[in-house]
Amino acid sequence: MTPTPSTPAPSHPLAATPQRPPRAELHLHLEGTLEPDLAFALAERNGVDLPFADPAALRAAYDFTDLQSFLDLYHATSQVLRTAEDFADLTVAYLRRAAAGGVRHAELMVDLQTHVARGVPLAEVVAGVTQGLADGEAELGVSGLLIAAFLRHRPGSEAEALLDDLLALDAPVAGVGLASTEVGFSAAPFAPAFAKAAAHGLRRTAHAAEEGPAWHVTEVLDVLGAERVDHGIRSLEDPDVVARLVRDQVPLTVCPVSNVRLRAVPSLAEHPLPAMLEAGLNVSLNSDDPSYFGGYVDEVDDAVTAQFHLTRDQRADLAAASFRGSFLPADAVARHVAGVEEWRRSSSESQQPRD
Repeated sequence: MTPTPSTPAPSHPLAATPQRPPRAELHLHLEGTLEPDLAFALAERNGVDLPFADPAALRAAYDFTDLQSFLDLYHATSQVLRTAEDFADLTVAYLRRAAAGGVRHAELMVDLQTHVARGVPLAEVVAGVTQGLADGEAELGVSGLLIAAFLRHRPGSEAEALLDDLLALDAPVAGVGLASTEVGFSAAPFAPAFAKAAAHGLRRTAHAAEEGPAWHVTEVLDVLGAERVDHGIRSLEDPDVVARLVRDQVPLTVCPVSNVRLRAVPSLAEHPLPAMLEAGLNVSLNSDDPSYFGGYVDEVDDAVTAQFHLTRDQRADLAAASFRGSFLPADAVARHVAGVEEWRRSSSESQQPRD
């Protein structure tokens, strides 16, 4: 039976535990949440032939050598997404899993160009994700925003045309982002699209310094007017970039498990997260593409906590940073941060000796 937004939420062992703080997820590609079982269910519904025998065979293919090897499979499996119903199902499926791990707000990047290029109407994609966000909030109490992610390896003019189409639709898009292949592609061609987005009140975020050099961070800040940087792990290679990020407290949406799976970092033990925190960078934890990388954001939190022996205060700081770095209104940010502080206090109080 194909899942639908009205399907009852499954129970999850994480849902009843107080071990993780509430958090926002800011670096999340919706297509990267497509689990193999759902991929096959949607393929059957839409008459799409996947080049894998079954969900287990598809998951076995998740052995990537770099970002491009992942993107090749990512775009191939996205072929099963055809209708608004498909996108609604995918959105709700992610939100249910995220809510079970403590996510209270999610900002979903969607690769609209990928879907439009293969003949899926833009309005269909937007309607499906919007419906999924509404259904997820009604069912789970998790708020969500849609971020239109421009693809860095495609022409900047195509991104601007897509933005014009979104504006003509009056689509409920909260912001724009820049994603996909970083190495070999400048952010500069996207300056007109980002400037137009800013003029229409849309928020801006951009991938930089994952596989590319530290100066890519400076480029997206200065050329695109990005308010948030996705990844940013190589910013540590340039002291001037670090100084600027610390001074301005630019949010960095770091994805440690993703970085390891795509071999941007050799191992979790060698991830620069501790050095980034030590430097005073404004970091939050995120999953990126959790189905493909084997780590939803609660599992990322668990992994880095175990690897780096993070204290409860450090985990609370990372969670609070996720809300402060979000595109939520200030009152909602304050409310969520208060929830993190309550978690911090309750964790401390639970360790106090009792009379």
